[in-house]
Amino acid sequence: MQRSVSSIWQRLPSDLASRTERCIEAACEHLTDKQGVYVFFRADDIAAPGTPFTRLLEVFSFHQAPLCLAVVPAWLTLARWQAIEGIGKNTARLWCWHQHGWRHVNHEIEGKKQEFGPRRTLADLAYDIRRGRQRLQNLMGNSFYPVFTPPWNRCGQEALTVLKNLGYRGVSRSRGSRPLAPPGLASFDVNVDLHTRKEGSSKAGWDKLFNELYQAISSGCCGIMIHHQRMNAAAFDFLAILLKALKAQNKLQLVHFKDLLYTAS
Repeated sequence: MQRSVSSIWQRLPSDLASRTERCIEAACEHLTDKQGVYVFFRADDIAAPGTPFTRLLEVFSFHQAPLCLAVVPAWLTLARWQAIEGIGKNTARLWCWHQHGWRHVNHEIEGKKQEFGPRRTLADLAYDIRRGRQRLQNLMGNSFYPVFTPPWNRCGQEALTVLKNLGYRGVSRSRGSRPLAPPGLASFDVNVDLHTRKEGSSKAGWDKLFNELYQAISSGCCGIMIHHQRMNAAAFDFLAILLKALKAQNKLQLVHFKDLLYTAS
């Protein structure tokens, strides 16, 4: 599915590579000599092969960078899984395939969109979470990893409790999400948004994006959200610039959810 492309990807600034490097270097300067920062990328709305998806995995494979892939269970078929798994088969260690809701459908009448929000009953929440997980496990086998990314980065307290009770290892939402995850359910929050940007001008978009990146690295953990359906050639070019600049910093370590859980244990 092709979605709207943010204004910042209409044309890249001529100094983008140097500006990206300066932003990352400035953030790293605020870290102590012994302080390292984990950086992870999370790609949402995964389920179908196609040119943008193939290029996404090619970019991460070229830079040997890990990627967390949030898969919508109801959108995935065996044929689709075999196709997308085949695209990344030579670098399978880089990928962390996990669950992105059930159908990516909004159930709220008022307020912000949620698939697992307060309007739904506990029984319905649990049913959709379970069948989503079962579908991914049946199709993916051991490639599935029990982390849950709720659509639109939000869910209610009852959904979080269900996730913990079902043995999920973590949940990935936006920075500052409420309610908090219960003890025993790790939070992997994204704090940089590359593609669902709504600034009115390219300049405002770039200024805010670099501020997000600076603040995220300075905070000690940087989670970067990707929507490959919203990427054009310029967006892929910047992704390559960003990965190169991140990997050049010895205070930064690119990881995925499995790495984060291992370091926390």
